[in-house]
Amino acid sequence: MADLTFATLSGDYTVIDGATIEDFTGSLHGESLRAGDEDYDSVRRIWNAMVNKRPALIARCSGTADVINSVNFARENNLLISVRGGGHNFPGNSVCEDGLMIDLSRMTGVRVDPSTQTVRAQGGTKWGAFDHETQAFGLAAPGGTDPDTGIAGLTLGGGIGWLSGSHGLSCDNLISADVVTADGRSLTASADENPDLLWGLRGGGGNFGVATSLEYRLHPVGPLVLAGYLVYPYDKAREFFALVGEFTADMPDEMNIITFLATLPDGGGKVCRTLLCYYGPIEEGERIIRPLREFGPPLADDVRPMPYTEAQSLALAPQGRHNYLKSHFMSEVSDDALDITLDYFDRVTSPLSSVLFQYLGNATRRVPANETAFGHRGARCEWATNAVFLDPGESEVHIRWVRDFSSALAPFSSGPYINQVGTEAEEGEEAIQAAFGDNFHRLATLKQKYDPTNMFSHNQNIRPRI
Repeated sequence: MADLTFATLSGDYTVIDGATIEDFTGSLHGESLRAGDEDYDSVRRIWNAMVNKRPALIARCSGTADVINSVNFARENNLLISVRGGGHNFPGNSVCEDGLMIDLSRMTGVRVDPSTQTVRAQGGTKWGAFDHETQAFGLAAPGGTDPDTGIAGLTLGGGIGWLSGSHGLSCDNLISADVVTADGRSLTASADENPDLLWGLRGGGGNFGVATSLEYRLHPVGPLVLAGYLVYPYDKAREFFALVGEFTADMPDEMNIITFLATLPDGGGKVCRTLLCYYGPIEEGERIIRPLREFGPPLADDVRPMPYTEAQSLALAPQGRHNYLKSHFMSEVSDDALDITLDYFDRVTSPLSSVLFQYLGNATRRVPANETAFGHRGARCEWATNAVFLDPGESEVHIRWVRDFSSALAPFSSGPYINQVGTEAEEGEEAIQAAFGDNFHRLATLKQKYDPTNMFSHNQNIRPRI
């Protein structure tokens, strides 16, 4: 087997001889891939087409033993590593250039225990498969709004979803996790074992190891929920956002919404959209959303009873497009923030781009700020703008629009959402500290305990500190 050149944690490169590579790859029950292998390009490519990195080697793990062997190999050789779960995150941290990519995409087992209303799923599972299994028993956990998103990445950074009004974030429902740490141990993080690690996993990102399985608390949901889109004229945007402000102020726990500014396909012009989901009695949901239906009136209304798994697919984002996103948490959508938002969307540079306000839900905001590593409990919503485009040659103009937009709204921000933040090299340490808020220093101490050499650094990185 040929020698391979790897990027290291030190920022330089090292050559590992073919015999050592062969010993490592032979230790895997799964497979390994390098440039030129048949599946290499399909595995290294992720949802966001802007990310086009080429790992020196990909370890396609079949289970925890493969993950342990991969971590040990990387540590012994000081290699740069990335960890891929679902491969959906905007910044593309799951793929590294010239390093070792630890790929969990084949680790997708899900086991539901309906008697205890819990589920354990492997770290490569996506929410679509997770919901498919849990809904067979009429159960669900808060899990984002796109079935293609991986459960591990979303949960480790927080996880806002349709059920967050009653049951909080994905991380609030994480009971335990199995984690391979930098020293090659597989630890259980739970209330009884390594509870400090469990605290850090609930919103601290991928800083503490590789989550090979996650256990969640489940809740009865379905069989049908009331969900769908309402579309309004763009020239009524100010009145629309005033209505949304009133609606969300008294929103019941069973309801959550996302509001969008978007452009209709085929030259249909700009519109305001609300995507909502209510999982209580359908008749009660119809009564609650009546003010939204009476406003406008809507240009389109496809809100209807549907299975929860269908509601989870309403915001499915197409794969293979270029996406560049920035986001902020906000305690309110003030008139000044709205003025800036409308001004920038008037000048949107791509018809595929959008602006959204995703509401965190009532239960999310009831959790004390220091109970988990997720540090933005006072926020009402997440503002995000996503430049979406097809031609990479246009990237400069679209990226500039997003960055200027985000900078203009920074005075109204309580900090960014860690799941949308890139690496420290891309964003700077200040942005990462702001994403964790007052929990940052506790997280840095925890990092020192579980990853003192900062092996897990190709992420929204917390540097180890005593």
